Amino acid sequence: MPSQKQLKWSQLKVGLTVLIASITLAVLVFLMSNTGGLFTPKIILRSYFDNASGLRHGAPVRLNGVDIGNVDDIRVVSDAKRKLTPVEVTMKISTKYHDSLRKDSTAELSTAGVLGETYIDIDSAQARGAEVQDGDELASHAVADFEDVVRASQGTLQNLDALEKRVDRILAFIESGNGSVGKIIYDPALYNRLDATVNQLQGLIGEVTQGNGTLGKLISDDALYNKANGTIDKLNVLIDDLNAGKGTAGKLLKDETIYNNANQTIANVKQLTDDIQAGKGAIGKLAKDQEFANKLQNTLDKLSVVADRLAPGEGTAGKLLQDPALYNNSNQMLIEARELVKAIREDPKKYLTIHVKVF
Repeated sequence: MPSQKQLKWSQLKVGLTVLIASITLAVLVFLMSNTGGLFTPKIILRSYFDNASGLRHGAPVRLNGVDIGNVDDIRVVSDAKRKLTPVEVTMKISTKYHDSLRKDSTAELSTAGVLGETYIDIDSAQARGAEVQDGDELASHAVADFEDVVRASQGTLQNLDALEKRVDRILAFIESGNGSVGKIIYDPALYNRLDATVNQLQGLIGEVTQGNGTLGKLISDDALYNKANGTIDKLNVLIDDLNAGKGTAGKLLKDETIYNNANQTIANVKQLTDDIQAGKGAIGKLAKDQEFANKLQNTLDKLSVVADRLAPGEGTAGKLLQDPALYNNSNQMLIEARELVKAIREDPKKYLTIHVKVF
């Protein structure tokens, strides 16, 4: 039977073992729930959210996916200025990442996966302010949590359910052979007509392949190819003649004499127009001499007056133009003169005999 001293020593060893295990377990829990060593210096930062959304004490604080601290305290404040964001979250951040945090960095609640742990994610990608100091406040950025996503998706799920029911009704309607789509799928008459159309198309293709009909001759007859080939050869010869300067068209394309003559003609026409513009020559004077233009206009005016007087038969010239009696007398005189000439020719002695009387 063990002595009293041995029992006390055994109890002491068990107690020491439990105490050491408890201390070790506490240290391990502390190290697992905190970032950095036990004596690593830290700064305190705060952010305010509208809802804690499953955030717990000791939850990690991350920067670009790297743990930089832990949540130290979560509480609801009664400040009227925080009515929309009443949840105050206090964070302990290792000073090791002090230079990566800015006063205009933002904090948001994120979840590791769909059902994972909620943590605080700090974003400094667009931050340009000064470095944070102990006790600074970081602006919060609201992110929809899983429950919000589920609530927002309920309407979509309801719409999908209604759509599924409508699709089922449409499929049942089609399977019954109703409607255009149902008749296309289940009506044998349509299949028969389609089969007949395919057979006719195959027969048409066979006729064309054999060279029957206009289309078949276009495809199978070598005469059309030969004619087209001959036409192309003639066109090539014509183009070669043009490039060689043969024929009228070839000379127009290649002979520089025509170009020079045309260029000289254009130069002469330009010189002529320049002379006319300068008032040189008869045409230039006609175009530029105002005195000549006035004389010409005066002459035209006088001719117009004479024409106006001749028209009603005024004066001798007017009567010559307008009096019919003068025309008749002149006509009668010409007739009598012709008759006299005729009579003289027939009997010249009668008219050409000279009678001399002597007193």
